[in-house]
Amino acid sequence: MEIQSQRQITHPRGLYVLFFVEMWERFSFYGMRALLVLFLTKELLMPDAQAGRIYGFYNGFVYLTPILGGLLADRFLGYKRSIFLGGILMMFGHLSLAFNGLWTFYLGLGLLIAGNGFFKPCISTVVGRIYELEGKPELKDSGFTIFYFGINLGAILGTWACANLAEYKGWHYGFGIAAVGMLIGLIIFGFLGRRVNPDAFLANGNRSDLDSEPEDPKQNRERIFAIMVFSAITITFWASYEQIGSSLSLIIDRYVDRNILGWEIPAANYQSLNPLFVVSLALVVSWIWKIFEESGKHISTITKFCLGLIILGLGYLLLSIVTFGSTEKFSSIWIILSILLLTIGELFVSPVGLSLVTKLAPVKVASMMMGFWFLANFFAHVLAGELTRFMGGRESLSGFFLIFFILPTITAIGLFSFRKKLESWMHGVK
Repeated sequence: MEIQSQRQITHPRGLYVLFFVEMWERFSFYGMRALLVLFLTKELLMPDAQAGRIYGFYNGFVYLTPILGGLLADRFLGYKRSIFLGGILMMFGHLSLAFNGLWTFYLGLGLLIAGNGFFKPCISTVVGRIYELEGKPELKDSGFTIFYFGINLGAILGTWACANLAEYKGWHYGFGIAAVGMLIGLIIFGFLGRRVNPDAFLANGNRSDLDSEPEDPKQNRERIFAIMVFSAITITFWASYEQIGSSLSLIIDRYVDRNILGWEIPAANYQSLNPLFVVSLALVVSWIWKIFEESGKHISTITKFCLGLIILGLGYLLLSIVTFGSTEKFSSIWIILSILLLTIGELFVSPVGLSLVTKLAPVKVASMMMGFWFLANFFAHVLAGELTRFMGGRESLSGFFLIFFILPTITAIGLFSFRKKLESWMHGVK
């Protein structure tokens, strides 16, 4: 144990290439998403419920297509070609949004959905695989948290760039800069992708190093069951969390005092709070996980998930209390504190979940199982969009926020109660 505590462990160098590729892809994704509901309600004059439904279904399908994209990558394309293909489709999707016309708008959403299906599961799978290839599986949680830092650094830059261009130059300038971000990500991947261990990109059937251990069908089956349980758990998490981009965005626009020193901050700019907090806290959380590992201690995935769900719920409970019994606009400080709590909950669930899938998934279906993990987000985003219709006016906000305290809290209690069976299915994976 003393030897382990003194051992200095470094991350694979390929992590930092993937970090920057994902950062620019998320620049484009989150930048565009910050505009979507506001564009639908302000420019296309859609009712709140319809805009929330489109937002929910778009985000849902973004996380549905990775199952097919992951399957094609595992069986035929390999991960490198899939990442390139996905990035190109998403770049043209953002360009399509930048043109006037309803049909180009929906074409753009379709291209983004298809492109994400190839890109999303493959780059996450490659991140996990480089740790296996370099014999550092114990650093996966820490590595995925660093990777998550890149996701949210891109989100900060993207939301501010897209929101401010849309506010002061026009909506389509905001969508256009998102396409530029995706292009930069593709250029980085093209020039620096060789620094990633090439075996990490190989499709199924060409990975002798990773396939060397004998398979246990029963163990594989039970580990897949465990992935399914954790995926189901995240449905209530993301359905609550994703109010940030739909109902909470509208609430900020209408019911929050956004005037600071005489400047009324555009509502879309508040979308950058979450990634800003992630960037501020992700490396700290990664360092904490690394310190625990080096000292021979380990906080289980189940514990991290339960804590994440509860902290998320507390963020909405705070807003429920603040908005109770009042019809006035409320201070930005409460939104800031709430999003801080939501972010801490996210850091306990999302990067840890990505890491978990790469630990549990059988090698031959690794990318497809990553796609299955994202499938839960499909149901979550659709549910999030449907729940938007319960928002109502200013007087009903307290009850509306209470929904998103109750959902994750009950889920955390259920997960904790089921932990023994779930641990047996995980076969030693913590």
